Amino acid sequence: MFDIILISFDSSPNKYYFSPNKLKLKKNDRVVVEKENGTDIGTCKTNIIKEKRENLAFPLKYVKRIATEEDIARDKKNKEESAKALIYAKKLSKQLHLKMNFIASNYTLDKSQLYLSYVSEERIDFRELAKKLAQRYRTRIELRQVGVRDKAKIMGGIGPCGLLLCCNSFLTDFNSVSINMAKNQFLALNPNKINGACGRLLCCLNYEDEVYRELKQNFPKIGSKIKTSKGEGKVISINLFHQTYQVEIDKNNIIEETVKESYDTIK
Repeated sequence: MFDIILISFDSSPNKYYFSPNKLKLKKNDRVVVEKENGTDIGTCKTNIIKEKRENLAFPLKYVKRIATEEDIARDKKNKEESAKALIYAKKLSKQLHLKMNFIASNYTLDKSQLYLSYVSEERIDFRELAKKLAQRYRTRIELRQVGVRDKAKIMGGIGPCGLLLCCNSFLTDFNSVSINMAKNQFLALNPNKINGACGRLLCCLNYEDEVYRELKQNFPKIGSKIKTSKGEGKVISINLFHQTYQVEIDKNNIIEETVKESYDTIK
């Protein structure tokens, strides 16, 4: 069994597992950790958890230490300065006529790096921009181009359901979403109804797609011609939840059948 702890960061809506590194940590402790992009301060979201090795993705990164008052004060100052850097980057990109929409910025705890995220519909030659930013802030600058879904994840917002965006609250990965999922769930193919705040298909179309697929397995396809106990006809609608479907025998005769009743498809 391994000791792990779940940690969140202000710079990301995601939560990550770390090794507590033999430190006596508990929920809500502020800690300094080493991430792929440098040191950062996070907040423990759980107490230490015992987990089997096979359930973990290795290698786990380690908590370096419990954050001191100095660390927390430095982190607060870094956030204030990174917010100013974001404003300056937006201003500078306009001066250089670069089509870049800057959405977020953050320093590593030791200020060895400044990360700036932006959205753009095209490839940008930002060498001059990076050079001017490095001259001003005297640190390593990393400019990250992100997609519109990543923008929604960073910025957050309210979804059509009235709740916080899934990507900003609990989703850790973007699974593939296709228009066939909307069709499979009999949704009107209206972009205003099936697109999220990012302008892409709603991530939640994934949640019930498997259930719809399973429910539809025993149904004839809409538009198919079948033989029923009351004659041949055309399937005009199905009701997955009532497990029934309607068959038009002729213009004046529409019957309702259940999936428990047998039918033969006419080829």
